[in-house]
Amino acid sequence: MATDVETKDCTALGDAELAEMADMCAEGPHRYEVGLLSKQAEAWVLVTLARENGKLKGFSFSTLERIGGTPSVIIGVASVKRTAKRDTVLRGMITEQLRRAVLAFPDEDVLIGTRFATPAGFEAFRALTDIVPRPEYVATGEERAWGRRLAKRFGIDSAAYDEHSFVARADEKPPALFSHDAIKPEKVDGALHVLFADVDADSGSVLVAFGWALADDLVKLGN
Repeated sequence: MATDVETKDCTALGDAELAEMADMCAEGPHRYEVGLLSKQAEAWVLVTLARENGKLKGFSFSTLERIGGTPSVIIGVASVKRTAKRDTVLRGMITEQLRRAVLAFPDEDVLIGTRFATPAGFEAFRALTDIVPRPEYVATGEERAWGRRLAKRFGIDSAAYDEHSFVARADEKPPALFSHDAIKPEKVDGALHVLFADVDADSGSVLVAFGWALADDLVKLGN
């Protein structure tokens, strides 16, 4: 069955949709309640919803903006329902956001940034390049600066963020992040686990991560 994905302004979200999102999250590891989701709707511009047969299977809050002049897609709270088709849902959501990016920023490379709690989250970055952080790679000064910019954009206090590990400590429980689990955890790159050595989602910590969607690849989506 096809996955239907749509993006709309957060101002168009109704109470019933927020309740539907909360119900979906109640079945997963990050149980975002209506109150928190309502605050997310106020904090972000866009919301992407993925459905199968009319039933919600995933969502993400995001915004298209320029940070220091650089085109960016910043993804806030997002969650994919733990079903056998979660990969299809995840791919559909990310593809939709990249299509939005090419419309907003034609002929430009676009930075995609979010927060993860587990290595499986990096499955959302499959279409990206120059992902930071990544195993066995020492981030450059400019990449560390991007980590700081994103942490600030997410409202993370500078004292709670480590620019070398890209790990942020937070008091939010559940922490605001991109919630996704792999269907086959054994196929997730084992080296990614090193990046999460200091991440404990139960205590609110997250990994700030980003990658680049290249203009040439985005053009294909636009066409």
